[in-house]
Amino acid sequence: MNDNVKNILEWIYCIIIALVLALLFRYFIATPTIVKHRSMYPTLQENQRLILNRTSRITKKKPKIGDIITFEAPSRAYSAIDANQNNPIAIYENEPKGIFNKFVYHVLEVTKTSYIKRVIATEGQHVVIKDNKVFVNGIELEENYLQKDVVTTSNVFQDFIVPEGYLFAMGDNRTKSTDCRELGCIPLDKVEGIVVFRFWPFNSLGKVD
Repeated sequence: MNDNVKNILEWIYCIIIALVLALLFRYFIATPTIVKHRSMYPTLQENQRLILNRTSRITKKKPKIGDIITFEAPSRAYSAIDANQNNPIAIYENEPKGIFNKFVYHVLEVTKTSYIKRVIATEGQHVVIKDNKVFVNGIELEENYLQKDVVTTSNVFQDFIVPEGYLFAMGDNRTKSTDCRELGCIPLDKVEGIVVFRFWPFNSLGKVD
């Protein structure tokens, strides 16, 4: 093998190793993301850039109430007619077929749609949405992150217990958010990461609460 071929192969090996390490870091440690909608306004605004903490995929640490998360979008929303308050779980029916398609969807996330919302309740907690407010285990939820004129209503899931292995999340901009009120509770294994830092624009640089 001549030196030129050897050098080319060494470069190829280095590039492959770098790509694998980058994918592993992105999937298991942290990755950037962009806000594309107004569902989390005013906490998050369109086109802001964020960093997601994904170490929970290794540590199995569960999101807590108040965390802002991203998760894989369910296949469809419920209507008031087909919603079951005793089984308020999100529907996932569009799992890709084949190893390559699964890699593109779950690892590269090229074809995946994700939502960004705030965790309101976790497994085993009783959620009631009434009188324009949210109650968790019978106690009104203090939501200082909402704008003063924002109220919370739901025509679908209104009174339920979050199933084991699931969480309930909503957008801060309640009237402009498609969230668990229509989608149902999200499985923990569909949570992609927790928002920890905003790095763009620079005048909003810092931790996200």
